[in-house]
Amino acid sequence: MRRREVSLTDRLTALREAVEVAEGRLEVPEVGSARALLAKAGAREALGDASVVALAGATGSGKSTLFNALSGAEVSTPGVRRPTTGVAHASVWGPDGADRLLDWLQVPRRHRVEAGDPALDGLVLLDLPDHDSIRLENRLEVDRLVELVDVLVWVLDPQKYADAAVHQRYLAPLAGHAGVLVVVLNQVDRLDEAAAAACLADLRGLLDREGLAATPIVPTAARTGAGLPELRAELARRVSARRAATDRLAADARGAARALSAHCAPDAGDDRSREPAERAGLTAALADAAGVPAVVTAVERSARRRGNQHTGWPVLRWTSKLKADPLSRLHLGSEAARSSLPQAGAVQQAALGAALRRARDAAGQGLPQAWRDELRRTAEFSEERLADQLDRAVAGTDLGPDRTPLWQRTVGGLQWVLVLVALAGALWLLGLVGLGLLQLDDVVPLPRVEGIPLPTLLLVGGLLAGLLLALVARPLVRAGARRRARQVRRRLLDRVGEVAEAEVIEPLGEARADHARFCAAVTRAGS
Repeated sequence: MRRREVSLTDRLTALREAVEVAEGRLEVPEVGSARALLAKAGAREALGDASVVALAGATGSGKSTLFNALSGAEVSTPGVRRPTTGVAHASVWGPDGADRLLDWLQVPRRHRVEAGDPALDGLVLLDLPDHDSIRLENRLEVDRLVELVDVLVWVLDPQKYADAAVHQRYLAPLAGHAGVLVVVLNQVDRLDEAAAAACLADLRGLLDREGLAATPIVPTAARTGAGLPELRAELARRVSARRAATDRLAADARGAARALSAHCAPDAGDDRSREPAERAGLTAALADAAGVPAVVTAVERSARRRGNQHTGWPVLRWTSKLKADPLSRLHLGSEAARSSLPQAGAVQQAALGAALRRARDAAGQGLPQAWRDELRRTAEFSEERLADQLDRAVAGTDLGPDRTPLWQRTVGGLQWVLVLVALAGALWLLGLVGLGLLQLDDVVPLPRVEGIPLPTLLLVGGLLAGLLLALVARPLVRAGARRRARQVRRRLLDRVGEVAEAEVIEPLGEARADHARFCAAVTRAGS
């Protein structure tokens, strides 16, 4: 089943999408060439369906004589020395003078063919300067118009038909334009029949090897008129189809797509930067660089400090307030303000750089060099933003409820009860001392427990029990502080992971997705 031919509009639309995707991402000359082609296509389509055919060739190939013979007038001066102006000549068939088209082509010298062949109506024939002119401006003019015309007729002669400069610079690069190229072997009247046949066969072989098997060869002798009817018929066929401009633009679009396809990977595989191990390694490196370990340590110390305050001996609690809370010194809790987290050291920076490179390399797995360069620029841009984003993320992370556990409140209440017990014993003893000074100590009986005065038991027992309770509570406080530190670490890692996703993984993934879109568009444009 024959595949449906892609229309020029669809082909150019796909090429435009590829250029838009590559804009700002790929720093390669092929993108600029494709952009210039799209501009050319827009201008050419607005100038009608006239067929612009250019005669190109070397000095002495008889190109100007052939041009005059086709034009039916002495329009271009033939001879060994070409005009030094570097300006092309034009002959126009049909009522439409094609002035706008020739203005776009910047061809000032124009000739209208009167009473010409009606089959050629709509033909604009150009005689280009010699491609091997000693004048640089002449060669540049040839190169410019070769890119703009619809059909290129390359005029060769028996002496220089195999000239490597012609084939390597002009013909071989047009392998994708075989349908809009005609090769003329002029001056065959200088050869006998056998030599002419051998020359044509050799030329045919050269073109076939250069990928131009679909390009016709027309033998001519401009001076005698031999082969001119066949050449006119070939031009008339191109003109009557009214597809010369479309075919040339389609060939150019395929060529541009073929050039862009060098930056496409046929099978780029999956984005390994999104694999759990890669993301975990990146998150860990970002967390270290963002100061997460410092925050976790501060949370644990702060929790221990508060736990010891609640469960410690109330009389000495005030001493813990002599030092600032380790967590409060970091100024966390707001994304709008900078925190006081310590700057990442050389080790953390090196680990961060290595993690970013691994993420970039994983995302660029299987991609062409131009896209890997783009991923490198993306990673560098991400690295510039990371420090501020990470600081904001860590500073604004909700560290969870900072509630005092019930058991700590219970122990704290019990400590106050023990303090009151010790205080009661102390006041009782002071009262007994006062009664002794007044010689009234025998009046009030002194209760004893196992021979120990009850006030002394209350005082000593309250103090010792409080100290013992504080000592027993310390391991529990440390365990609770470690548990809270682990909870906070998970919250911080989740937040750092969000930053890694937004600032590193997603941009790298978007670049890879753009590669896929780019390649899909290039494939459509070149199909």
